Amino acid sequence: MTAPPIPAAGSAPGVSETSRAAVVRDALGVGVAVGLSGFAFGVTSAGAGLSLVQTCALSLLVFTGASQFALVSALGAGGGPFAAAAGAFFLGTRNAFYGLRLSQLLRLPRIVRPLAAQWVIDETSAVALAQRGRAAARLGFTVTGASLYVLWNLTTFIGALGASALGDPAAWGLDAAGPAVFLALLAPMVKGRTERAAAGLAVLLALVFLPLLPAGVPVLLSALAAPVALALTRRPGGSGPRTGPHGCAGRRTRTRTGGRDSR
Repeated sequence: MTAPPIPAAGSAPGVSETSRAAVVRDALGVGVAVGLSGFAFGVTSAGAGLSLVQTCALSLLVFTGASQFALVSALGAGGGPFAAAAGAFFLGTRNAFYGLRLSQLLRLPRIVRPLAAQWVIDETSAVALAQRGRAAARLGFTVTGASLYVLWNLTTFIGALGASALGDPAAWGLDAAGPAVFLALLAPMVKGRTERAAAGLAVLLALVFLPLLPAGVPVLLSALAAPVALALTRRPGGSGPRTGPHGCAGRRTRTRTGGRDSR
């Protein structure tokens, strides 16, 4: 997928009131929809035998849903704490790659970077990268991170506290809220042939490995679809197809300016 262009260093174009309202609306929508999934984690964690304090500490300190679910699922299945933590850590390494991309886009002051790192997750990255311009990306990242962090921790507490009353979170549809929102964010970006090939292959890999591997690992393996799709759609003997703003193959243009060719 092609990420939005990164503004030049030192530039931070402003956001109009209309654009600002749209960014805040979308960011809050993601934060609220995914934040409600904290109910599912609270119930699952309590069912796996973790105490209320342990469950809430995971949401406060770890704050990456897939890793949290992987940890409590492994513990609930009888796995050892070190093996469960190792699996959760492995699954959470994807956030480091998000951080590399976001550090270039957001260029936050050094003093707030340690705090912002806590919010580098799937949803905040998707919202920030979907914006045009650094100011809009910062706004989307901040609103998504703040709303999701507060609501996720609140619903984790409520879910763990009332686990016996809530029952199976799947019956409420809470287990599907996060993936559904993330797919809705990604769908508009799947436009070109390469993007469609990567998306289709990622789905195929996830479905094949889902019944064979531990939770979370099939998602990581599906990331291999990106380089494979790039290799398959690359033109023989040259670089991959260059697309213009409407998906058409780009062309080199040559103009004579001041005795030199401009390409």
